[in-house]
Amino acid sequence: MRLSLCLKMKLYPSLLISLLPKRFIKTAPSPPTTPLPTRSNTTSSSPSSFTLQFLVNSCGLPLETALPASKKFHLNEKNIHKTQSLLHFLKSHHFVDTHIADLIKKMPAFLGCKVENNLKPKFEFLAANGVAGNLLPQLILSNPDILWTSLDSTIKPSFKFLKSFLGTNVKITAALKRCSWLLRVNRNRTMQTNIDLLIKEGLPLDRLAKLIISNPRSLLSKHDKIVYAVNSVKNLGLETNDTMFIYALGVKMKMTDTTWKKKIEVMKSLGWSEEEIFGTFKRCPQILQYSEKKIRITVDFFINSVDLGPEILLVYPSLFCLSVDNRIRPWYNVINVLKSKNLIKREKKFPSLLLMSEKKFLENYVDKYVDDVPGLWEVYTGTANTKKKGT
Repeated sequence: MRLSLCLKMKLYPSLLISLLPKRFIKTAPSPPTTPLPTRSNTTSSSPSSFTLQFLVNSCGLPLETALPASKKFHLNEKNIHKTQSLLHFLKSHHFVDTHIADLIKKMPAFLGCKVENNLKPKFEFLAANGVAGNLLPQLILSNPDILWTSLDSTIKPSFKFLKSFLGTNVKITAALKRCSWLLRVNRNRTMQTNIDLLIKEGLPLDRLAKLIISNPRSLLSKHDKIVYAVNSVKNLGLETNDTMFIYALGVKMKMTDTTWKKKIEVMKSLGWSEEEIFGTFKRCPQILQYSEKKIRITVDFFINSVDLGPEILLVYPSLFCLSVDNRIRPWYNVINVLKSKNLIKREKKFPSLLLMSEKKFLENYVDKYVDDVPGLWEVYTGTANTKKKGT
């Protein structure tokens, strides 16, 4: 009996294990694993797993970006060839991997777009009307809804509407670069109402075209807001046929009354009267588009570094448009170095000098003396360790 039992256990060791109490059996715990998304471990599980695999392996998305995207949209493995054709189509229209990755982050569902019935005719129309090359992916990324916007009922009528005011595709694309939502303008009744107001107020059509190109978002604002801004600018003494009217309108619409009053108070505290402020605003509306901090920094530099009074900025208000750190200070330092070396014989007034082009300043005050004045290039760039240009 005992011999027979031993023989059975020798032949069938699993039988012995099954007879042992479970508390005497110790097995090594399985190490926790988080497998990378591969075809073998995703296609048999769920649509989201397959989508995750595709986003990582075929679209180049990092796992932390692909994971949330895969939860918002599921790819059909049986129709994956359609998605691959979509990616190929995009790449043939100047979309690179980073464009596609950014588009997936913003709108994962675009991977379900149809090429032949949707994107192809849409892209062909846009290209024929000037939206081509690198501009196309830039436009789509700024407003992915374009991919779902109807070509015939929205995009084409919007182009027709814009062309009635702008005239050329070049001007239309210039406006689209600033506001891609103009491709849906035919659905925006507010813009038409605002344009009608400006025309009724006497804004010349060429000035209206400039406004659409330079600040199209102002025309998409609520009608009451633009009515108030138009009246405010006119009360300052600017009429709709004045060259600066559209720029003053744009500045006024970008801020609340509270912010407007604060900026006026800042400029008054720096030595200007309201009459001087508004007189300068009519010549250069941009002076009030900058932050209070920017206004103070600019005035402080001219008073304490250049030793000029605040009135100089009334004469040259466009100086507010220049960066103190990137332009005004380094140019001022270059001029001071050249003066200390007696290299400048007939010096222009510094404020007027700042208004020349950078190319001309380089030619006349940097490249001309850079070999004779060690460190001049570093003074110009504002970086002590920067090597001379071209070396």
